[in-house]
Amino acid sequence: MVKIRLARSGVKNKPFYRIVAIDSKRKRGGKPLEILGFWQPSKNLMEIDKKKVNEWIKKGAKITEAVKELLNKK
Repeated sequence: MVKIRLARSGVKNKPFYRIVAIDSKRKRGGKPLEILGFWQPSKNLMEIDKKKVNEWIKKGAKITEAVKELLNKK
């Protein structure tokens, strides 16, 4: 099953998250199928390609709660 979820990167106390489509059995930092956007909470920056997100949803991808909240904010 494919999920749309956050993949953490960045350094200690300065997180940077990528919004990715990834197989649910892979690790959080594993290789994603596609990068759909990013979120940097420290600078309040967010960019999400909603067109790509909708394409993955049509293919059957599930969205995690954290990503749902980010989509609702934007």
